[in-house]
Order: sequence, then C-alpha cells, then structure tokens
Amino acid sequence: MRADRLVATLLLMQARGRITASELAKELEVSPATARRDLEALSTAGVPVYPQPGRGGGWSLIGGARTDLSGLTSAEAQALFLIAGPAASVAPQVKSALRKLVRALPQTFRAEAEAAADAVVIDTAAWGDDTKDRPILVELLQKAVVQQIKVRLTYQKRGEAAKGRTVDPWGLVDKDGIWYFIAGTADGQRTFRLDRIHGVTLTGKPSAKPPDFVLAKAWDSVVTEVEQLRSETAAIMLVPNRFLKVFQHIHGRHCTVLDQLDDEARVELTAPTPLDIARNVAGWGSLLTVESPPQVQDHLARIGAELVSRYQPASPAGPAET
Repeated sequence: MRADRLVATLLLMQARGRITASELAKELEVSPATARRDLEALSTAGVPVYPQPGRGGGWSLIGGARTDLSGLTSAEAQALFLIAGPAASVAPQVKSALRKLVRALPQTFRAEAEAAADAVVIDTAAWGDDTKDRPILVELLQKAVVQQIKVRLTYQKRGEAAKGRTVDPWGLVDKDGIWYFIAGTADGQRTFRLDRIHGVTLTGKPSAKPPDFVLAKAWDSVVTEVEQLRSETAAIMLVPNRFLKVFQHIHGRHCTVLDQLDDEARVELTAPTPLDIARNVAGWGSLLTVESPPQVQDHLARIGAELVSRYQPASPAGPAET
C-alpha cells in the first residue's frame, strides 16, 4: 500500500477507535476493496490491528494502541494548519492532505484546525507587481531531490551559451519569488537560478549527497557570499532622522547606522560599485549629504548635471533691440 494511505489509515483508526472498510474508502477516496486490502496489509505487516465482524464491527487498533503520528496538542495542530493552510490554495496535494488530517484529528481539535487553515492568506506580490507564478520546473526538481535521482540540466549563465551538465539534486529555495536549485557537481556545490534552466531530465541514476548536508545552512552560506559581493563599495552619508526608517527599509542589510546625531544619522550604505550607490540615492536629492567617498560624489554631480541639462527650461528671449 502507498505510504500516504498507510499514515492516513493509522491516524483515522487512532482518532476514531474503530473504522469500517467502507468508511475508510470514503475518507481516502479509494474503493472499498482497496481499503480492505490496505487494512489486511497492515495486519500482515505486524501492525496491531484486527477486524471485528458483525453489526457495529470494523477494524481497530489492538488494546487501543496508539501511534505518534498525530500526537499533536491543540496548539501544535493550529500551528501546523496556520503554516500549511495558505499553501492549499495553490497546491492541490496540500489541500487534500489537510482535509485528510483534519478528519484524523481528535474531534475537539478539528474546528480550531479548520479555522487556522483559513486564517491566513499569503500575497507574494509587492504593491504594483504581478503575482509571480511558481516555475514549472519546481515539481520535477522536487521529485529529483526527494527520490535522490541525478538530473541532466541545460543551463545558461548570463552572457554565455547554454550548456548541459549532470548534477546531484540537493534542494530548492524560494527567495522572494525567485527560485534557486542547489546541487552537487564535479566542482562541488553550485547554485542555479531556475529561470536560467532551459531543460531538466531525470536520468534514473541514484544521486549522492554529503551526510552532513543541511539545506538551510547551505543557503545561509550562499546568501552571505552574495551579499558580500553586493557590498564591495561603502559610502558614508547623513540621513535626516525623519526619513531614517524609510531609508533603512529600502536598503535593508546594506544600510548600517554609525552615529546618531541631533537631527540626522550618519549611515554606511553598501553596493557593488560607487555608481550603484549614486543611482540608489540620487532620487533623494538634497535631503541626503554624501560625505565619502569622492567617487560617489562625482557620480552624483554628473547625474545632477545630466538632469539639469535635459530638464532645465530654456531661458526666455530678451526684448528685441530698438
């Protein structure tokens, strides 16, 4: 029997104490014959379940035996559904799983769990932006990661021709709507953007992953490395206190407050190049004062001169000579 039906069957038996093959079939959306075979398979496999014939009969766990599959407290059940609930609107599998789990929970938990599942809506689009669709390759690469199957990628780096390579799938990351694929290669761990992958083929060959690999730690290392590359230039500037929170919100970890003055704060702003910093702050006009480095000041002066040249109205003609 399928592992998901095994778990669901045990959860239902634990929650209800006794269940018939017909009831199980209805809950799991399978035929009564399939449900009966699943119950018999559990018994054959050594799970302590037994049938009780006759009216009011059904299948039960011997001696009220329990599993730890749904030993959830009310708070734990609510937390689970608060997290998984929003995903149900875009993932039919999640919706189906939550429906089955609700039925398996103790009766006293069900109402709160169902309410928790509908309590949160996640809108991933920023104001003014369209919702980012989930890349179609995610499901295929997830399958490769879970089933530990090597994949053949056709990948195109920026400014280069697309190339094929075979990799070991280690994990996927969704960062602000942009998906990344972390994999093992002959050159070690590498990160691939899904929007630059032009093709994926599951090879059917087993993949390998270091026994100490932890996806969250691996991604933290990637983020640290990228942010360092994006912080190679630093500029010191004065920002009015009334705009400081807005400025920090816009620039995030690239903005560090160095000193708090009476009406303004001295901050350090980082970016890949002096020109990037100038472009980032030019729109603030005279509200900010860049103290250093001179390269950023020079770029700001040039940008200002270009804007004046383009948008300064022509001087009106003087009176004609008589």
